Amino acid sequence: MNVIPTRPEQFSTAWLEEKLGAPSGSLTGFAHQTIGTGQMCDSFRITLDWDGHDGPAHIVAKCPSTNDQSRHIAKTLRNYVLEISWYRDLADEIPVDCPPCYHAEIADNEVDFALLLGDMNPARQGDQLEGANIPMIEAAIAEAAKLHAPLWSSPRHADYGWLGFGSTNKELVRTLLPGLYEGFKDRYRGRLDADIFAMGDAFIARLDDYLDQPLAARTIVHGDFRIDNLLFHPETGAATVVDWQTVGLGSGPTDIAYLIGTSIADPAVRKAEEFRLLDDYAAQLRAQGVEIADEDCRTAYRRGSFSGFVMAIFASMNVERTERGDEMFAVMAERPAQQILDLEGLGSF
Repeated sequence: MNVIPTRPEQFSTAWLEEKLGAPSGSLTGFAHQTIGTGQMCDSFRITLDWDGHDGPAHIVAKCPSTNDQSRHIAKTLRNYVLEISWYRDLADEIPVDCPPCYHAEIADNEVDFALLLGDMNPARQGDQLEGANIPMIEAAIAEAAKLHAPLWSSPRHADYGWLGFGSTNKELVRTLLPGLYEGFKDRYRGRLDADIFAMGDAFIARLDDYLDQPLAARTIVHGDFRIDNLLFHPETGAATVVDWQTVGLGSGPTDIAYLIGTSIADPAVRKAEEFRLLDDYAAQLRAQGVEIADEDCRTAYRRGSFSGFVMAIFASMNVERTERGDEMFAVMAERPAQQILDLEGLGSF
C-alpha cells in the first residue's frame, strides 16, 4: 500500500526526486520552515540542495493540519479533496494565476495528502487584519474574472464530480449554522456591535430562503476569496490565488462581494468604491465572452455579501482556536456585516 508522507519530516530525498521529476541521487538534502497563517492545513517552504540538476531551489508543501478538529472539519467538508482536485483537473486549463503544481496526492481517507507547489517568493501574502488597498482589490478582481469566465454556465461542470460537493456542504450549513451562530454570539458578544447580531438573528431566521435562492448563472468560484488567500507580487502588483480548499460551483459576483466585504477595512472606502469595482469586474467578464446584465450582477453581489459573514461563523467555530484567529474571524464577520447593512442585503432574497 502506498503511504503518503504528510509532514516534511516524513519526506525523503528519493520521494522528492520522484515527485519533482529529478534524477536519482541529484537531491543531496533539504530543509523546511513553516509559512503562512492557514488554520485548515499546514504549509512549509522546502529548501532543496541539488547536485548537478537544475531543480527549483524552493518549493511549498501543503500538508494536513496537526489539529484534530481542523482535520475533522476538512474531511467533513472535503476541503483537502477539493484542493487536490483543482490542481489535478482544472488549474492548468483555467488562466487564473495560481502556483504551479509539482505533485497532488490524497489517500482514500480524504485526510492524508501531499501537495507540492511552486514557491511564489517574493510575492507576499495579504493580511486580513490590516486589510487591502484598492490596487490590491483590483488585482484580485482581475484574477477572479479569469477564474469565472471560462466555464460560465458551462455544460462541462458535470465532467467533474467533485464540483458537486458544494451541494452537500450547503445542507451542512443549513443544519449546523444556527447552532454555530449561538456559539459565535457568545464568543464575540463583547467584540461586535449589537446591530450586527440583530442582522445576524434576522438572517438565521431566513436561512432557508437564503440557501434555496436560485442562481442566475453558475461558474467555478474560489469560495474563500480574500486577501489572506492572495499573494501580491511587489514589482507588478499582480495577485496569485492560493488555498483552493473551497473551490466549487457558485455565483461569480459572490466571490467579489466576499473579497470586497472582508478585505476593505474602512467601510467608507468600501461604500465609495464597491460598485465601480463590481462594474469593472462585469466589464472584464464581458471582454472574455460572458453575457451578464448589470442588474443581475448587482443583485448577485448583494446576496453574496452574506458569504463572508457565514464563513466567519462557520470557520471560527470549527477550526483550531488561536488569538490571531479570534480577531481575524471577528474582522471577517464585522466588515461584511456592515456591508450587508449598507446594501440592505436582507432585501435581496
